[in-house]
Amino acid sequence: MVFAKTELDMLKKLQILSDAAKYDVACTSSGINRKGRGATIGNTLACGICHAFSSDGRCISLLKILFTNECIFDCKYCINRRSNDVERASFTPREVAELTIDFYKRNYIEGLFLSSGILKSPDYTMEQLCETLFILRNEYHFNGYIHVKAIPGADPLLIQRTGFLADRMSVNLELPTAEGLSRLAPNKNRRLILKPMRQIQLGTEENAYRLGGSRRQLPVAASKDLPAMKQEEKLFVPAGQSSQMIIGATPENDYQILKVAESLYQKFSLKRVFYSAFVNTTMDSALPVLESGPPLLREHRLYQADWLLRFYGFQASELLSEKQPNFNVFLDPKCNWALGHLEKFPVEVNQADYYTLLRVPGIGVNSARRIVMARKTAVLDFADIKKMGVVLKRALYFITCGGKMLYPVKIEEDYILNHMLDNKEKLPPGVGGAGAYRQLNLFDDFKFDVNFAENNACGLRG
Repeated sequence: MVFAKTELDMLKKLQILSDAAKYDVACTSSGINRKGRGATIGNTLACGICHAFSSDGRCISLLKILFTNECIFDCKYCINRRSNDVERASFTPREVAELTIDFYKRNYIEGLFLSSGILKSPDYTMEQLCETLFILRNEYHFNGYIHVKAIPGADPLLIQRTGFLADRMSVNLELPTAEGLSRLAPNKNRRLILKPMRQIQLGTEENAYRLGGSRRQLPVAASKDLPAMKQEEKLFVPAGQSSQMIIGATPENDYQILKVAESLYQKFSLKRVFYSAFVNTTMDSALPVLESGPPLLREHRLYQADWLLRFYGFQASELLSEKQPNFNVFLDPKCNWALGHLEKFPVEVNQADYYTLLRVPGIGVNSARRIVMARKTAVLDFADIKKMGVVLKRALYFITCGGKMLYPVKIEEDYILNHMLDNKEKLPPGVGGAGAYRQLNLFDDFKFDVNFAENNACGLRG
C-alpha cells in the first residue's frame, strides 16, 4: 500500500494523532518514584503523575498520541488499518520530543504516552520510538514519566534500548484468544505478542539485582544509548508493563477473559490489564453488530473484577465458572460473590482477619487496614468503622460489631438482593445510560470531581 504524502502542520498532526490514540486505554502512570535533578526537567511521583482524572478513572494529564496512524497491518477492528480510508499523519522523533517539552513547560502535561501504528516494519517503528525517547532523555534531559508501546516482532535489542529510556512499556494482547486474533488480525499472532512481554518481564526482574547488592553491568549496546548517570540507576522499565484486550469483538465470555488476565498477572508479572469496550469503527462484515452500543457496563464489571484479583486476594474461579461464565449486570462482582457465599457471613469486625474483611462488600483495602490497626487498642462499633471509610449500606448485611448487627436483617439471598438493588450503584458516566461516553482529548476543558474519579478509577471502593 502506498500512502499519500502531504505536508501537514504540527497542529493538524496533533489533532489527527491524538484523536487516533483514543482507543488505547492503557495509559496509567503510577508505579515509579523519581525526583527531579539539577540537570534535568520534570519528575515522577510514585502515586501517579496524573493529578486530574476523568470521572471514569482515566488520567488526562499525559500527552497521549500515536507516532503515526499509518499502518501496514489490516486488523478488521482497527480504525487505522491499512484498508481504511482515513487521513494519515506521522510525526518525526524530534517533533514528538519538542511537543512533549513545549506542553510540559506550559504545564499542560506531566508525561508522555506514546503508541504507534506499524510504519514500514516493526523494526523501523520501534527504532523511531526509541529515537524519540533518546532525544527526550538525552538532549532535553526530560526526567518525567514516559509510557511507550513495545512493538511485537521488533528486534529485541531495540526493545531493550527503549526499555532503559521508558518508565513503563505495554504490549497489547489485542484479543483474549489466539483464535480471535487470527480471525480479526491476520497479520498478528500470539507468539510474537508474548515474546516482548517475556523480555520485559525478565528485564524488570533484573532490576532487583541492580537495586540490591549485586550490581550487574548493563549490555554495552543498551548502555551507550542512555543518559549520563550512574550505572546502577539505569533501570529497565521501572514502572513495569501493562496490556490491553478488546472486549466484545469476539465471542469469549467474561470467565475466559478474566482467566486470561489472571494468567498474564501470574506468568508475565503485569502491573495492569486494561479492558476496552469494542467500538465498531470499521463496519467490517466479520465484526459483530452491537445494537446497544459498546459494552461499557461489561467493561466496568471486568475492571471491578480485575481489582479483586490484584488487591483483594480473589481468584478468577471464585468469581465466575463455566456454569456461570458472565458477570451479573445488576451487582458488582464482590457483592455478587458475597450473595453466593452467605454461609461465610456475618463476620465479626473485631475478630476477622484482614483477608476475611476484604471479602466483605463495602470494606476496601484502606478501611480493612484501618480496622486491623484500630482494634488493637479499642473495640470498634459501627460508628467507628463508618469513619474509617466502610460503606455501611453494603456492609451491614455481612458484618457484626460486638456480636450485633446494625439492624435486624435476614441473611437470605433474596432479601439482601432486593435491598441492594434499591441502593443504586454509582456507575461511571456513559455506563448504563448515565451520560455520554467519549474519549477525552487534549483540547477538552471540563471540571472534574477528582475525589469520585480517584475512588472509582477502573475499580471499586469496597
